[in-house]
Amino acid sequence: MQVLVTRAQDDAERLATLLDARGHQAVVDPMLVIEPVDGPEIDVVGVQALLVPSANGVRALARRTPERQLPVLAVGEASARVAREAGFQAVESASGDVDDLTGLAAACLKPDAGAVLHAAGSRVAGDLEGHLERAGFSYRREVIYEARPKAALAEATKAALVAKTVGGALFYSPRTAVIFIELVQTAELSMALEPVTAYCLSPAVAENAGRLRWAAIKTAAQPDQDALLALIPTPA
Repeated sequence: MQVLVTRAQDDAERLATLLDARGHQAVVDPMLVIEPVDGPEIDVVGVQALLVPSANGVRALARRTPERQLPVLAVGEASARVAREAGFQAVESASGDVDDLTGLAAACLKPDAGAVLHAAGSRVAGDLEGHLERAGFSYRREVIYEARPKAALAEATKAALVAKTVGGALFYSPRTAVIFIELVQTAELSMALEPVTAYCLSPAVAENAGRLRWAAIKTAAQPDQDALLALIPTPA
């Protein structure tokens, strides 16, 4: 079946390859446009670790610093893989959300060993800063990319929804689910989702997806890509 992929372009291309290997055809329509923020080399003096809550953060961070020896704590395995591919030498992975990333930092780092640097987008999910500061850490946030919402659904997406060839849609964040719903409503295609199953990375994502009517809304057993993809039926 056709599966709608709403991730940012770099991640969507990888995901499309995985779906193809499982016998599905990806309809790629990123809900966010990622733009790195230009600036000087990031100062990592006094920093004990780099926290990256997304693969986009890893890519933007790699452009802004030659540092590859500091520990990198990634929100999930997908982000950790991108960090290793970018040359970072000591990478640990949390279980897929900001709360898990906070717990990983508390377990791996010491508050008196230096600051933790959060390689962030212009908008952040959760309260990573508050959690870390309450645990005694010195927190720095460096905005290194912007994630702008898409203005309209792609024509190919609208055509596939109208033709009812899309069987599933993948959502990795609450924000992308909200953007998609708003664009579907603007295009007056809400009814076209009735035969589509929404596959959501977490309960928070599913809650936002639930603002419209789907054939079903399914949530991954744990917030990682393998668990999410496991929800999609294997073609006969």
